[in-house]
Amino acid sequence: MLSRVQDDSRPGARVIKTKRRMRVPMLTAPGIFQTVEVPPPGTDLGREEVIVRVLAGGICGSDAPFFRSALALDGRSPAPPGAPLHEIAGEVVLSASADLVPGDSVVGWATRFDGLADYVVTEASSLHAHQTALPPEEAVLMQPLACVLYAVERLGSVAGRTCAVLGLGPIGLLFCHILKRRGAARVVGVDRVDRSGIASRFGVDDVVWASSRHYAAEVADRSRPDVIVEAVGHQVSTLQDAVSAVGECGRIFYFGVPDDDIYPINMQRLIRSNLTLMSGGTLERPRVLAEAEQYLRQFPELVGSLITHRFGRADVQRAFEVAVTPAAGRLKVVLCLDRTSEDS
Repeated sequence: MLSRVQDDSRPGARVIKTKRRMRVPMLTAPGIFQTVEVPPPGTDLGREEVIVRVLAGGICGSDAPFFRSALALDGRSPAPPGAPLHEIAGEVVLSASADLVPGDSVVGWATRFDGLADYVVTEASSLHAHQTALPPEEAVLMQPLACVLYAVERLGSVAGRTCAVLGLGPIGLLFCHILKRRGAARVVGVDRVDRSGIASRFGVDDVVWASSRHYAAEVADRSRPDVIVEAVGHQVSTLQDAVSAVGECGRIFYFGVPDDDIYPINMQRLIRSNLTLMSGGTLERPRVLAEAEQYLRQFPELVGSLITHRFGRADVQRAFEVAVTPAAGRLKVVLCLDRTSEDS
């Protein structure tokens, strides 16, 4: 456990003392977690760093390649203890930032991707102190929601436009919900998993139960979307499908995470059709996390619709296995890391 003692040497800082080592999941082989003992974080924080007691985490699609490979972000080193998890909710216990103080309930990024640990060091600029009454395993939805809000903001106005989203997992469905509420006239959702039973809750007007390749090949010229969001990632073909399917002067946002450095695309199509291709990560994180908090206040039903599986700390292995397996009844998988086990 960690105890806190006032340290007046710098504003907002606290000293923590360890009473025991942390037992942390670690990938010891592709797709296999084992528990290891590691020391808690030291108290010598860098500028604007904080230590967060992690109470909950959300498993993101971008965690899947690292789970399957047991590699760190550099793609070469073994995954460190606590990886791969970056979506976290918890409590600040030590702070070198004037913006966050011990006791704050926060949500955001574990910037070292080690969110399966009891305590993590992360950047204050990647966190938001929220005021919701949501339990941590529900509050953690603010992190992926913030990412989607920022991407839609960068897309510009979608009012009156036809938008298509490739991939109707948790991220894709959030895109559908936000695009519809930003004024999209029609939202098309494309997925190899049948999402027809739930898609309407997220503002999807037309569900296409097919691969993105099939959708791109079959879409009629008069039905080509003005905007396409690629929310699948991890493969080259889906970006090319977006380029093939979008209408003249269309916009494409590549949100999916690339597993390859080089993605070949049809540049003739991109140029001759005057297309705009966008991508990128989430900047201004405290601001968009605060916007995500307000969005959840406005649409609280998103929590119950999106979270389908909850697991405790003892069930991390099973949680990841479920999260990386596409299924009609599986959307967001969250971890209640302050609990030993939880009904899924």
